[in-house]
Amino acid sequence: MDPLETLRYPIGRFEKPSQAGPEDLARWTRELASVPEELRRAVDGLSDEQLDTSYRPGGWTVRQVAHHIADAFTQQYTRFKLGLTEREPRIATFEEEEWARLADSAKLPVSPSLLVVEGLVQRWVVLLRSLDDSAFARIFIHPANGPTRLDELLAFAAWHGKHHIAQITSLRQRNGW
Repeated sequence: MDPLETLRYPIGRFEKPSQAGPEDLARWTRELASVPEELRRAVDGLSDEQLDTSYRPGGWTVRQVAHHIADAFTQQYTRFKLGLTEREPRIATFEEEEWARLADSAKLPVSPSLLVVEGLVQRWVVLLRSLDDSAFARIFIHPANGPTRLDELLAFAAWHGKHHIAQITSLRQRNGW
């Protein structure tokens, strides 16, 4: 991987699972459950100047990354619930780059998004642990990606949280923060 690719994907790119067993579902649920505390630790003690530092050249600031996790998890949780409660729902996408430029992502302290992530993940994990394995085979229709199983969404959400936290923690490590 080239150096810029490593900065962008410090834990590697997402690899969609071809199938998932109970152990996979349990692992992804645990990984998702750990995101709020890991995100809180990743941004703990950072100054506004540090929060406004891009994690890579041309990338989002730490502040934008933290708010993006809240935005993305909100979308993913909603997609998951739609997949559980509707027959093959067609979901909406969101323009991540445009959302990251809005004032609530570019200027707001990160604490509100930490609370969103904490509350949302708590609800999501309770939901996940209440389901039998067959529920994870349900699908929703993504406009660009087509049919997506709920186990794929869970795997992606777990990776996605770790991916963005690693962007922050690797920046902190590189800069000695």
